[in-house]
Amino acid sequence: MENSVFIAQILGPVCLIIATWLILKWEAYLRIMEDYFKNTALVFFGGMLPLIIGLVVVLCHNVWVANWRIIITIYGWGGIIKGIWILFFPNSVSRFIQVYQKSKALVVIQTVVIIAIGVVLTIGGYFTG
Repeated sequence: MENSVFIAQILGPVCLIIATWLILKWEAYLRIMEDYFKNTALVFFGGMLPLIIGLVVVLCHNVWVANWRIIITIYGWGGIIKGIWILFFPNSVSRFIQVYQKSKALVVIQTVVIIAIGVVLTIGGYFTG
């Protein structure tokens, strides 16, 4: 439980900050994504970062329980999958981002999901842990 609380205290506020940034700085995000796939080194590090973070989270917290803590485990496994995907299939990620950038609905859904995860993890980490 200590690992769950610690990780939730980090991930919860980070999710809320990122969601707020997406809402306030959407145009900047679009420019960043355009530039991102033009630089092979950035794509490589963009794959390594979620892979490493995902592995650290899974190694510290591979807890499959029916409560808020499962979000942390899914986050970790998602990071591993995302990192591998970016490293091995960078062109497919680029095409996915291009489609994503054209859909306002996907942006809204992503932001709502990030806010929900951030709220659940923040409450779990700071108030129920």
